[in-house]
Amino acid sequence: MQIEKSKAELLAKQERYDKAYLRLALEWAKLSRCKRKQVGAIIVKDSTIIADGYNGTPTGFENECENEDGQTKWYVLHAEANAILKVARTTNQAAGATLYLTHSPCKDCSKLILQSGIERLVYTDAYKDASGLEFLEKAGLRITQIMNP
Repeated sequence: MQIEKSKAELLAKQERYDKAYLRLALEWAKLSRCKRKQVGAIIVKDSTIIADGYNGTPTGFENECENEDGQTKWYVLHAEANAILKVARTTNQAAGATLYLTHSPCKDCSKLILQSGIERLVYTDAYKDASGLEFLEKAGLRITQIMNP
């Protein structure tokens, strides 16, 4: 009986942390200069934030993400790609980490997530194309959606 209570307590604690990290990702998304959609990402490993990111243009480019027609420019980086690239520039590794995203990943970013070694994904809103999530589920990532962190 005590063991079951401990599991329940651990799950409750994990959910509290998941919601807190998602709230950070939501705040980080506000830094994006994109008008169509602002997305934020936080990568956590061993209870430490090792990277963050939001969608936007590469360093050195203008900050406008959309063209005159309101379409997203092809070179805009997604939040999770920016966070994974930040890890690559440090001595940290994403292997075994959890990725917190404001939106589920697209199919291209899902490949980056898998190859980076991230083992768990927690997100709030579903992206219009579910193929990225389906790919990660097939690859064995643990995926959790929390709608209102």
